[in-house]
Amino acid sequence: MNTDVRMEQRPVQVAYRKAGFLAVLGKNLAGAFRFLKNDPFSMTGAVIYLFFILIALFAPLLAPYDPHEMIKHNGKLAFNQPPSAEHWLGTTNMGRDIFSQLVYGAKPAMMVGLTAAFFVVVVGTLVGLFAGYYKGRVDGVLMRVTDIAFGIPFEPFVIVLVAFLGPSVWNIVLAMGLLLWRDTARVIRSQVLTVRERSFVEAAKISGASDLRILFVQVAPNILPLSFLYGSLAMGWAILTEAAVSFLGFGDPAMMSWGFMLNDAYASQALSREAYWWIIPPGIFIMLTVMAGFYIGRGSEEILYPRLKNQ
Repeated sequence: MNTDVRMEQRPVQVAYRKAGFLAVLGKNLAGAFRFLKNDPFSMTGAVIYLFFILIALFAPLLAPYDPHEMIKHNGKLAFNQPPSAEHWLGTTNMGRDIFSQLVYGAKPAMMVGLTAAFFVVVVGTLVGLFAGYYKGRVDGVLMRVTDIAFGIPFEPFVIVLVAFLGPSVWNIVLAMGLLLWRDTARVIRSQVLTVRERSFVEAAKISGASDLRILFVQVAPNILPLSFLYGSLAMGWAILTEAAVSFLGFGDPAMMSWGFMLNDAYASQALSREAYWWIIPPGIFIMLTVMAGFYIGRGSEEILYPRLKNQ
């Protein structure tokens, strides 16, 4: 009889756990929406990111030319053309349309930024969760790995790895994913060390909840805002790093990026020719994406630390 009752209760318990997870997820999504709606800094950053994501998705429709196409007019190469109705930002020294390059450059920037944010949120949060909750040997091993990651200089590591594996956006993403999580892991760990001592965690332990359930249902929702804060900051940092690596000539030559545009302009001495329409637009776009990450991070700080609003 007791066995039958247990068999009947088991599906109910599984459904309850799924419903609890969905409720937590929905609560966090609703909170994120309210957070963006009520904070002007965060809303500005989100709008900027949305703008560039839409540009990246619809680049083939927005760009009038292929970014690598060498345009000819009347049989002659249209090189170093100033801005005009046909070429809004002019052309390069090889006759390529700068506006089309600018539009297509949003794709690698968003790819790198979103992937870096994913690594920071997922890997950094998981490392911090397990290290802070289990402490002891698990904490020691994970934090020593984090210390090793802190000891590796970021940009030189990215350049060396990309030079070794070959110029590719995905190799840049891999290099960032191997190191960018370290700050998040350390901060999340310190937060988990305090959350695990709270009464609702002790109540979950007494009720017989498993460690994984306590981690992902009880502890994780309390530190996710902090993870998203570091994810937004990492997105801007990653876009800036990709632009720097591409400017140094280690980017993917088959994929147009803003850093590659600046490298091309520098190599062709566009600044000495006062071709500012070639230099300023990609610089502004890089600046805006980095600012967007800072704006979201600034708004998140006010949510996490309400005392900042009064300062």
